[in-house]
Amino acid sequence: MTTDFIYVIISIFTWGLGEGMFIYFQPLYLEELGASPLFIGAILGIVGVTMTVVHIPAGYLADRIGRRKFIWAGWLTGIITTGIMAAARSLAVFSIGIILYAVTLFVSAPLNSYITAARGNLSVERAMTTTAAAFSLGAVLGPLAGGRIADSLGLRSIYFFAFGVFIISGTLILQIKSQTPEKDLENPPGELLKNRNFLILMPLVFMVFFAMFFPQPLAPIFLKNQRAISLQTIGVLGSITSIGNVLLNLIFGYLPTQIGLVLGQIFVGMFAALIWQTTQMPFLVAAYFLYGGYRATRSLLIAQVEKVVKKANLGLAYGITETVSGLALTAAPPLAGILYSKNPTLIFSATLLLLIPSLLLTILRRKMPWNT
Repeated sequence: MTTDFIYVIISIFTWGLGEGMFIYFQPLYLEELGASPLFIGAILGIVGVTMTVVHIPAGYLADRIGRRKFIWAGWLTGIITTGIMAAARSLAVFSIGIILYAVTLFVSAPLNSYITAARGNLSVERAMTTTAAAFSLGAVLGPLAGGRIADSLGLRSIYFFAFGVFIISGTLILQIKSQTPEKDLENPPGELLKNRNFLILMPLVFMVFFAMFFPQPLAPIFLKNQRAISLQTIGVLGSITSIGNVLLNLIFGYLPTQIGLVLGQIFVGMFAALIWQTTQMPFLVAAYFLYGGYRATRSLLIAQVEKVVKKANLGLAYGITETVSGLALTAAPPLAGILYSKNPTLIFSATLLLLIPSLLLTILRRKMPWNT
């Protein structure tokens, strides 16, 4: 484990703390500002579109001109856009802030490439799951703090606190060293379009991310409006998810990849079933813990990219993978919003149906990186 990897881990931990303060309350604050469930789904869909268009250019350029520049730019963008959300007093301005905050996701591909190169003796799976665990560990405290702050000072105030935490995180990420860009003239970017193993992996990424993300955006609104759960309790549940993220990421990093992918999807299915069918707090706690399987599965899937592409195109490959996942995140919230408007419980039954084909593809498809 290198010094640069440690700086990344600490910075991501701090970022998780700041983002955790508001991310679980985002739909609730949108609702407070006058947004309907359909509008919330639409905004989150636009966020998905924004995330979709930024990854490929960032990944491609990071391969050519260096990863650190894009990592620094991502942190700065996050600080500025969180400031916009904090300052916003209307639904329109706040929605713009949310969309611009999504631009920070362009950092994902350069960051994944940087982590892959800076991981030292760790496997890529271990490096990715450890990084995700660090983010989630920070996010354990974020929702707890956000819930208390929201109950005492109002939902808007949590964005001011998050803004300050992001500045600390940005100061930490400035400490990482530059990496020399990979150069391989025999593997131009267009080679990815001929890479059969890479192309086989992408449909699975879309299916798994779509199914696993589907119930998440509107679950807090369901708990508040349909189950009469308080904001502070929702914050506690968000922290439980973060604990699940930490532990399941660390555990999945040691498991065979296919087993981790299958378990992660099953856990999200259990999350949907429990939220749908129960109101008792112990079961809700279990549900939100199991939803940690989403991030653990995400980490394992992204780690497979490094196994099927050349180093010179790694950033671009990560960018394409993030774009495919962004398409899934774009499509899921609006559809969930439509179903919620008809019957709030439909988002959970639909999740269980969506997980069936993704699980079957994970189990039965032999030509996947973890089977080679």
